[in-house]
Amino acid sequence: MKKLILAFLLISISAQLFSQLVVATPDDLVKFKKTKTVVFLESNMLLAYNQEIQKAVKKHWDITPFEFKKFDNNEFELERLDPNKSFLIMNESYIPKDKTRAVYKFLNVSLGGDYKLEKQMPTISGLPVAYAEVEEDTYDYKLGLILRFIQEHIKVSMENPEINKTKKMLKYYRNELTTIADKTLYVLEEELGPDVNTMKEIKAVYPYDVKIATKEEIQKVIDSRDEKAVILHQVGPKNTKRKARCWNVVMGASDAKLYYFNFHMIKRGKRPEGLLLKDFKKLSKEKGFFY
Repeated sequence: MKKLILAFLLISISAQLFSQLVVATPDDLVKFKKTKTVVFLESNMLLAYNQEIQKAVKKHWDITPFEFKKFDNNEFELERLDPNKSFLIMNESYIPKDKTRAVYKFLNVSLGGDYKLEKQMPTISGLPVAYAEVEEDTYDYKLGLILRFIQEHIKVSMENPEINKTKKMLKYYRNELTTIADKTLYVLEEELGPDVNTMKEIKAVYPYDVKIATKEEIQKVIDSRDEKAVILHQVGPKNTKRKARCWNVVMGASDAKLYYFNFHMIKRGKRPEGLLLKDFKKLSKEKGFFY
């Protein structure tokens, strides 16, 4: 019984982490398609995020017209009331049922309109990018892939209006899983667990191609949309010593498709942060894995 309860809680947390994916109604999606998307930049213009998100949007965003603006709360409060606008913005949020109370950075797309409160604005799509306290260089190089996943999710939602609940969307992504046997998995050395941080250790449990790459190499593969590459998107505390989960998501460099999604609670001496041996075993299956 305890195992069943634990499994239910983990599925619930998993669904809530991705709950930003499925809150828009078909009507909201129709409205979104007619908007101009305001991409808000961080108020601190020295942050690398501002440069990287502009590059990513210019290169990959094709679903709506867009413009860039430096974030100003007063201006946002006025602009968000405009039904002809949508907004791409990095914000912070936590998972209500998560006892760790960890705060995540989410890259979200929301719809403008006559909503009294910001939290009432429909979320069209979004994805967790990182824990709130980690440095931006842990994720800024892969913003192009994150952005494309967000955009592709919107297109999937438009093409499949019946998938209008979180559980239905999770089921959809599970059903869409395919093998990565013919692809190369790109990872950073620091994203690997201690029991699989060399090619020899990886090859002992994983039969397919792996590239321990640099951030620059991964960004190049993302920008070129390499059909033979899949990228690890890892959301972890990055040695900030907080009680936390480590989320491992594998996406296609060419199609921004999900091939793998799993997480574990970090426990000193037992379950370290990183892509672990058990993850490689699951990745080697005939189809991908989605918790």
